[in-house]
Amino acid sequence: MNLILLGAPGAGKGTLASYLVEKMGVPSVSTGNILREAIKNNTPLGQSAKQFMDAGQLVPDGVVIGMLKERIAEPDCKNGFILDGFPRTIPQAEALDTIATIDCALSLEVPDEVIEGRMTGRRVCLKCGASYHIKANPPRQADTCDVCGDKLHIRKDDKPDVVQHRLATYHEQTEPLKDYYGKQGKLKSIDGTQGIRQTEQIAVQALGL
Repeated sequence: MNLILLGAPGAGKGTLASYLVEKMGVPSVSTGNILREAIKNNTPLGQSAKQFMDAGQLVPDGVVIGMLKERIAEPDCKNGFILDGFPRTIPQAEALDTIATIDCALSLEVPDEVIEGRMTGRRVCLKCGASYHIKANPPRQADTCDVCGDKLHIRKDDKPDVVQHRLATYHEQTEPLKDYYGKQGKLKSIDGTQGIRQTEQIAVQALGL
């Protein structure tokens, strides 16, 4: 099965992808990882991407699609793959359709206010990497890491104004993909507000695994 995971930032796509990789026995394909690997290996497409990135520009969709085409042609993708974080726009989805047949787009539905609560409540320890949530998994002492005693911090991506901007971008650019895949009869929407285990089971049922 060639699967796309859709959902707003903070909806839980990464966590679900990790579970489905094990359940389905197919790789998770990240365009970010593909870009880094191509640049590291100095491939022709990697060289092209690096020129844009060095100039502070976005890598064009055509270059990304070229890398993605090479990646999904590798043996580990012969039985399918999971795309998380791509496509992000309708033009990217249209380009993707020229190189692969997508079987299903699974959308994690989580209200903005729930996502804001999840993300703005996160705290991380920069020293040891421990992660907390002020409501779901609070440290024993406020703003102090249980593991090493260092001060906890709010990541830049978790600050309220940044979270709201990311959500606005999602609604404007990426959410229309639900309609795009819905018209193809490939969209399945599931409740992403449940606990991790419940969400995993809901996804398995939706996908018929």
